[in-house]
Amino acid sequence: MNEAASTPSPEAPVEAILRDELAHGDIVLGTIGPVLGHLLANHDHSLFSDEIVSRVRGMIGDLARQMLHAQADAADAADPRAVPETGIGVLTDALMSDARLVGHCHALALEWQLTLRLETRSGVDPVLSPLLQALIASDDPPTASTAMAALTAQARFAQRQRRMELPLPELPADHFHQALATWLELVEPQDAEAAVLAAGKLRDDFDESAGRLGLLARLIHTMGAGALAALSVSHAGAAMFLTALSSANQQDRDLTIIATNDRQLARLALSLRAAGLKPSAIEEQFLYLHPNIALPEGFDSLRADRARELLASSRRTSAT
Repeated sequence: MNEAASTPSPEAPVEAILRDELAHGDIVLGTIGPVLGHLLANHDHSLFSDEIVSRVRGMIGDLARQMLHAQADAADAADPRAVPETGIGVLTDALMSDARLVGHCHALALEWQLTLRLETRSGVDPVLSPLLQALIASDDPPTASTAMAALTAQARFAQRQRRMELPLPELPADHFHQALATWLELVEPQDAEAAVLAAGKLRDDFDESAGRLGLLARLIHTMGAGALAALSVSHAGAAMFLTALSSANQQDRDLTIIATNDRQLARLALSLRAAGLKPSAIEEQFLYLHPNIALPEGFDSLRADRARELLASSRRTSAT
């Protein structure tokens, strides 16, 4: 047994197929930022769906609007919401030069698209999943409280996505602080004092752990080994499923979302196997996520540790 463990085994055919598909997926990932940035800047929707591009631009525009409203409020403007659209447009364009922020908004748009697809095709509720309902009814007060807060946050996410909006406090911390820095760099001298005051208040009020993504991550963490139940997309719902899969593989959540796209099937299959799902359970997830796709021949022989190694070999181990 020790000799077998110490002698590298030749790569199985299914592993070679998955490695090639993963490499192709890496190339696709490398084009997302530049292509999406070009489309957003030039209003050319020919390569990405109108819905996704419009939703990303809508979210980034909403971020710009919130910052300028906060600035006007700090300046004691008679109507803080009466901000000129030209100013919002200038800040929106500046924020869109941040490839990582654009990438995050793109991932959220894809998450919402997946959420709606699961609801339409399989009746998976976009807000209250069976797993979340069970956690809300938990005998453990902290778990029940976090689950209820996550339910509220998910309901707000659904409402905001329908309006193509994204609240500033829902950004991950690094994106939040970079967005504020971009805003402050553009402020005119006469508006600097109000902008600094507004940015300071936004920073003081910011709590990443209280946002939807923070609540979902905390909920998955508190489940411990039971988080394996969240790797069933029909039982957990898209939001918890994506968070659980990201956590299981210590992978950026945005990349996990992108892995559900039909151009990243090898990454999705490997991620599910690396997370500990058996091939039969992975086939079940594909029935919900990609019902017309079959796993490659020999996939049932792929060990979880080999799946982790193949994922680690990918040059795109985190979203950029």
